[in-house]
Amino acid sequence: MISMDQASKSYLELKHLTKSYVGLAPAVHDLNLSIRKGELVSLLGASGCGKTTTLRMIAGLVEPTSGSVVIDGRDITKVPAHRRDIGVVFQSYALFPHLSVLDNVAFGLRIRGVARDICRKKAEFALSLVHLEQFGGRKPRELSGGQQQRVALARALVFEPTLLLLDEPLSNLDAKLRETMRDEIRRVQQELGITTVFVTHDQTEALTVSDRIAVMHGGSVAQFGTPTDIYRKPESSFVARFVGRMNVFVARAERRAGVSLLVSEDGFGFTSRHAFSNGQRVEVMIRPHDMSIDVNRQNDVIESTESAREPNAAVGLVEKALYSGETTQYHVRVGETIIISEVSAGMSAVRAAVGAQVRLRWKEEDVHCFEAA
Repeated sequence: MISMDQASKSYLELKHLTKSYVGLAPAVHDLNLSIRKGELVSLLGASGCGKTTTLRMIAGLVEPTSGSVVIDGRDITKVPAHRRDIGVVFQSYALFPHLSVLDNVAFGLRIRGVARDICRKKAEFALSLVHLEQFGGRKPRELSGGQQQRVALARALVFEPTLLLLDEPLSNLDAKLRETMRDEIRRVQQELGITTVFVTHDQTEALTVSDRIAVMHGGSVAQFGTPTDIYRKPESSFVARFVGRMNVFVARAERRAGVSLLVSEDGFGFTSRHAFSNGQRVEVMIRPHDMSIDVNRQNDVIESTESAREPNAAVGLVEKALYSGETTQYHVRVGETIIISEVSAGMSAVRAAVGAQVRLRWKEEDVHCFEAA
């Protein structure tokens, strides 16, 4: 059990961590990150953003060009990988095909010189953590992909490491199994209270399993925060676009009837809690599920100029309706702009046919604004 004092204290610190290769842009540049004991932090980013290089520097498999890795107040930057007391699960599980599941899990203990009977007990306990205690005598080829992944996790945990690193551990599994294993990893991590760094390019994985997320871009951390903050309060255009889906508009700051508005190229306006100079170009973003949609059930046609008079609203025609079971996604044309509204299946009152005229509305607090480049 982790005390409140431990939970608020930095356990893993990455200080000005940089990795450069001759003739190439730095893979990681001046990265700073502080992770608390018992916390699961995801490094989330696209391929080439530096997340795996960062994990490998923590593990001791890649030497930093500069900066330091500190665990529990101890600088381990120069400590060899095998002396770091860190468990690692890679994308490829790297199980020994000729060894049994139990022997695969116990392997790390045996090369450390642990007595055979203790190795067996610890390996059996590690397998019980991942609910594979009945599979110890099998060979890896006799297991499913999800079971092999659990064996790799048990092997990383068997020597009771102080830190667990997971490098895209679910990428080789199908969608349904990924979901199951995602929950399993979180369960084991919380049960043991082990500090964990989870590398992934999958937003859903990061949002679901993490205490906090470091969104990486160009070798640096673009934003570090809770899943809710990353999703609902993006601090940059990059993070807003990368995490989840967004409707993106280019607007200009104007004053209409004494009210400050951001007016799109197609004439509809947004109010914003942020202040911008008159005439300034602004990038405005709203998530599809934050766009409500009302069907015009009258015979009279709403003039498009009405949407120009009413802020945080727009009138358009449905071009496409995509039903996916849980949601229906409406693609609405407003002038030259396509706006996407996503409605949950439970909202039975919303039924917009292709060609129907609809009014879109949104709330000021759901509008994300950034200075346009």
